[in-house]
Amino acid sequence: MHATTLDDLPALPDTLEQFDTHSGSLLERAVFNHRRAVMLACALVTVLLAVLAATRLSLSASFEKMIPRSHPYIQAYLENRTELRGLGNALRIVVESPNGDIFDARYQQTLKQVHDEVFLTPGVDRAWVKSLWAPGVRWTEVTEEGFQGGPVMPDNFDGTPATTERLRANIARAGIVGSLVGTDFKSSMLVVPLLDTDPTTGAKLDVRALSASLEAIRTKVEAGGQAKLHVIGFAKLVGDLMDGLMQVALYFGLAALIATAIIWAYTRCVRSTALVMACSLVAVVWQLGLVAAFGFELDPYSILVPFLVFAIGVSHGAQKMNGIMQDIARGAHRLVAARYTFRRLFLAGLTALLADAVGFAVLMVIDIAVIQDLALTASLGVAVLIFTNLILLPVLLSYVGVSPGAAARTLQAESPETRDRGFNRLFTLLARFVEPRWATVTVIASALLLAGGYAVSTHLKIGDLDPGAPELRADSRYNRDNAYVTGHYALSSDTFAVIVKTPKEGCLKYETLVEADRLAWTLQQVPGVQTTLSLTNAVRQITAGSNEGSPKWLTIARNQDVLNYGAQQASVNNPDLFNTDCSVMPVIAYLGDHRAETLDRVVAAADAFARDHGTADRQFLLAAGSAGIEAATNIVVRKAWVQMLGLVYLAVTVLCFITFRSWRAVVVAVVPLVITSVLCEALMVALGIGVKVATLPVIALGVGIGVDYALYLLSVQLAQQRVGVPLAQAYRVALQFTGKVVVLVGVTLAAGVATWALSPIKFQADMGILLAFMFVWNMVGAVVLIPALSHFLLPTRA
Repeated sequence: MHATTLDDLPALPDTLEQFDTHSGSLLERAVFNHRRAVMLACALVTVLLAVLAATRLSLSASFEKMIPRSHPYIQAYLENRTELRGLGNALRIVVESPNGDIFDARYQQTLKQVHDEVFLTPGVDRAWVKSLWAPGVRWTEVTEEGFQGGPVMPDNFDGTPATTERLRANIARAGIVGSLVGTDFKSSMLVVPLLDTDPTTGAKLDVRALSASLEAIRTKVEAGGQAKLHVIGFAKLVGDLMDGLMQVALYFGLAALIATAIIWAYTRCVRSTALVMACSLVAVVWQLGLVAAFGFELDPYSILVPFLVFAIGVSHGAQKMNGIMQDIARGAHRLVAARYTFRRLFLAGLTALLADAVGFAVLMVIDIAVIQDLALTASLGVAVLIFTNLILLPVLLSYVGVSPGAAARTLQAESPETRDRGFNRLFTLLARFVEPRWATVTVIASALLLAGGYAVSTHLKIGDLDPGAPELRADSRYNRDNAYVTGHYALSSDTFAVIVKTPKEGCLKYETLVEADRLAWTLQQVPGVQTTLSLTNAVRQITAGSNEGSPKWLTIARNQDVLNYGAQQASVNNPDLFNTDCSVMPVIAYLGDHRAETLDRVVAAADAFARDHGTADRQFLLAAGSAGIEAATNIVVRKAWVQMLGLVYLAVTVLCFITFRSWRAVVVAVVPLVITSVLCEALMVALGIGVKVATLPVIALGVGIGVDYALYLLSVQLAQQRVGVPLAQAYRVALQFTGKVVVLVGVTLAAGVATWALSPIKFQADMGILLAFMFVWNMVGAVVLIPALSHFLLPTRA
């Protein structure tokens, strides 16, 4: 078989004077006949957007941006959240006594100090804070004279044996062991509901500042050795995420160094390597500047986008650099080489970037604001690459060119003496995949891989598969705190609340209380539910207490006066069990964990009960509480997963058809992507990674970026076939022109994102592993499966 070299390609003008500057498309003439204007405009835009990025860009996170606001469960929660204090965004702070129990006077002094400092922390909903020092935490008992009660913390508590004994008795009478007091009496808990906005300024809750305040309190308390603090809750989780994400800059720098080293090792040309890196960094500056200009903020998810923009920029920049270097090696002037490379690869690059943009844009269908922001910021980043890497880079290279040594090495690599060394030896092997036997074996092996991967992928789960916060590693401070709280308290932080909504005073009616009690019993039968809590519990206990504590009265009385009295007493001791006009009452289920299977069982039971027992005057609305919000998120993610895959493949298929104008070529381009997507799902099953907000974008990103390989390879291959070049020779030309860089970029991208595996942020590490897998397999699929499929579908001109 004849080994195609650069000399087999059409001859280029020997000198700049022989080149017709008025040739080419209108865009090409507008760019290259006005190169200085293009560079000046790009320089001005870069300076302006750099200033915006430096002065206006911020990193933040919002509770509401991470939940699907339009889902019925979330809408029900948002409509009633003012009536459901403590069931939304709340912190749980456990103060542990390392040297004794909670009845030690020094411990109580430390607990009071923590309570006071947390109480005064900006963003805390102070009226609903619960702790042993909160006056709203009360005890009640029945005596011969009637009810007696008061705050759990005795008046004028001074740590003396007498007041300590009163505290011990009050805790027992209040029944808060396992909820506000640890089961081993070595710790107690503060429940701290948070406000979404500052009531005085109207500004959003600064989660990072709140987390920093809590860490300052923790440091001060633990420095004295009197107590240890364990803090869990959404705000603390996001604060820890944002602190960990500050290391993203380190991984970004490491990935940039890896990319620079790999591309320099390929070209051995400092100037062209530097320009590729510089233009990709300029794209990142533009993207961040535009994010700031449009008033957006970076969050724990979208902060990963600049790296993806940089990686995509390196991919396209390397293709342009390679094309120009090969033309210069054939004797063309650097300006002529830049224009011919622009002419050959601009459409393929534009289509590839559009495919990338579509891969990001389809994420907009996911009804979670944080993912929509990621999609928007990433689409902006891909859009600017059209200017920085498809236009600006060729213009700069038309001035700088490549070093003579790099051009000489390109010629040397194509000489007969080096045919069996380096890339040429690899290309000789890859070119054999167009042969009948190799193509048949490859297609059969791919089909078996697809079938096996699909069989494994059917076990893919939606939602979290591990206890604790899956966004962080199992040994993180947050997850260690969560494990302590779970192990020492009977009531977990995973709460699922069904909202019982009635007309005013409706929650006091006998029928409503009975139905709420039946709902609580139904939820208690679901595996994974620890216990339930609702107004019916309090009313039942108060009714029995009013009747000398007789067990016969541990029931819901039909007498409305008895029920009214029970509710009136409950409003003093448990004001969060219903709202002021008794029209909203939560039935709260405490779950053992928030795994997807547990949430699915609870949702199924609650939803079936709501359908069967709800009426116009008595609605059972799902859902509030941390687990309720996560259940709604899982439902949205499950729907979006299938919808997103369908849309991204539809969009990629349409773009490929517009580019190739051949359904056969579209099949050749898309099939490797499908196989990689299925194998990625199988890998998620093997690694125990569920489909959730953090991993949802991975497949879309992998497909959008992966189609770049097929577009560059097939564009050259089909162009050769359409002028009569045989398939084997056409594919060899495609490998020589763009295949080298496809392999190079696949390795570069995978090596860059693989550094994320070192991150303390678990979801970032998961994304890094999955993206590295997709980048490598998309590259392998492009250089191996495209020729094999071409043998069957594109044997002659397309």
